[in-house]
Amino acid sequence: MSKIKAKIDFILEMIENIQKIIKRHKGIIKALDDYEGKMAIMMGLLQIGESLNKIDKKYLEKYDLIDDTKGAYNVRNFIAHDYDGVNMVVVEDIVRLYLPKLEDKIVKMNMELNSDTN
Repeated sequence: MSKIKAKIDFILEMIENIQKIIKRHKGIIKALDDYEGKMAIMMGLLQIGESLNKIDKKYLEKYDLIDDTKGAYNVRNFIAHDYDGVNMVVVEDIVRLYLPKLEDKIVKMNMELNSDTN
């Protein structure tokens, strides 16, 4: 359970970091237009995909994260293997539309796992 909690905490930290980067740049587009913002957001997405992929499938199923994990891991692979080919419009959509939904699921999972350990 502690390994899963560590992964969940790390994913939430990466989401929070992406949100901070966007806020610091005053928007997603401005963050992605800045080379440091772009690199940081891409690394955060890569780490989210990698970490989700390491969570036991029974937890992913329980919290309806199977498709999210596949998508996040595909994004991770694309960033890792074709960094220059990554379409920033797609990254913007992921950050704007997908990341908040993923965060909601991960927060719920985290709360329930916390209550199970207490």
